Amino acid sequence: MSYSLIRNGTLIDGNGGAPVPHAAVLIQDNRIRAAGPANSMGLPNAEMVEVDAGGGFILPGFIDTHVHLMLEGVNIARDMITPFSVKFYNSIQYMRRTVEAGITSVRDAGGADAGVKQAIETGVVLGPRLQISVVPLTITGGHGDGWMLSGNEFNLFVAYPGSPDGRCNGVEEVRKKVREVLRAGADVVKVHATGGVLSPRDHPEFTQFSEEELRVMVQEAAFRRGVKVMAHAQGAEGVKNAIRAGIYSIEHGIFLDDEAIELMLKHDTFLVPTLLAPLAVLEVGEAGGMPEYAIRKARETIEIHSDSIGRAYKAGVKIATGTDAGVMPHGANLRELGLMCNIGMTPMEAIVATTKTAAECLGWQDRVGTVQAGKLADLVIVKSNPLADIRSLEKPDNIVVVMKDGRIVKDLR
Repeated sequence: MSYSLIRNGTLIDGNGGAPVPHAAVLIQDNRIRAAGPANSMGLPNAEMVEVDAGGGFILPGFIDTHVHLMLEGVNIARDMITPFSVKFYNSIQYMRRTVEAGITSVRDAGGADAGVKQAIETGVVLGPRLQISVVPLTITGGHGDGWMLSGNEFNLFVAYPGSPDGRCNGVEEVRKKVREVLRAGADVVKVHATGGVLSPRDHPEFTQFSEEELRVMVQEAAFRRGVKVMAHAQGAEGVKNAIRAGIYSIEHGIFLDDEAIELMLKHDTFLVPTLLAPLAVLEVGEAGGMPEYAIRKARETIEIHSDSIGRAYKAGVKIATGTDAGVMPHGANLRELGLMCNIGMTPMEAIVATTKTAAECLGWQDRVGTVQAGKLADLVIVKSNPLADIRSLEKPDNIVVVMKDGRIVKDLR
């Protein structure tokens, strides 16, 4: 049995309450044993490792509910000539940068397979705690189908042993495909319920899959001890189809109308905005790292996206932080928090969205997301007050300590 004590910091515990000055966090093995004012904390009569927060701020490990750990940028010319296995080696640095940015848990929305998850869990590579969807489900000609007018294909997620082709059409094909991704180890089923920015032959407002097909996905996933379905859903009709079918998490939500927002409230649906995604498409595109069709669609959607998310926030929709990291460089995830504040959230609300609410979205609220007794010891220490300057979290050097599962994996003190 081992003990660690983080002291000399201000605690922002992820619950949204007032920060606790002169705080301490007591860790036993890989779990939090106590957290609160240092002068009222009972300490065990045992040897312990002390971690001086240096007057900084102690927070839960951050959570990104929408990443793609197996890619970074969409450069067709580059990716078409890159050997397939290189992506696994590249992902090692992507995962490390994610953790060093303070992101200790993620939900991969397509690309990472069971082997990537196992490599993290067994310590072969350093990476965040991981939920995987393996490959998104898509219709022929929809978002996720990389067929070009030339007759060639450029698919972000190529089928290989351990990852099936995600294309399916009709109820029975859909049913079989859900079974295939679950067989491949998916923790969550991902579906493209609408078109998207990065697909060559559709538009974000195009509706994909019928409500009946989406409902079958939800039913099949639920047979596996309550596995849930997350939906890439950008157009209003596709969003509403997904919610009515029982899908619990709407990703992106670019073109929300009042009815879609009302449905999210009625069904207690999570909204994962990924406000950073279209901005990143434009930024990466300036450096020649995005196809023309993606840049064009990002320009069309960036303002209405922010407006939609702002209206959903004001209505009280449950918002969990997600970024679409992989579209932008990994490690830049916490830029999302500043964008969330731009649409009306307070810095504290943005922090809760990327800790407590994000943990609830992953179904991990009993493990991570807040600094409370019994939770896993995923913690970060930052130099400056994020409530005074939320954008300070964007700077990796400001994240001075990252602890995952009770072990310090980054230390800049």
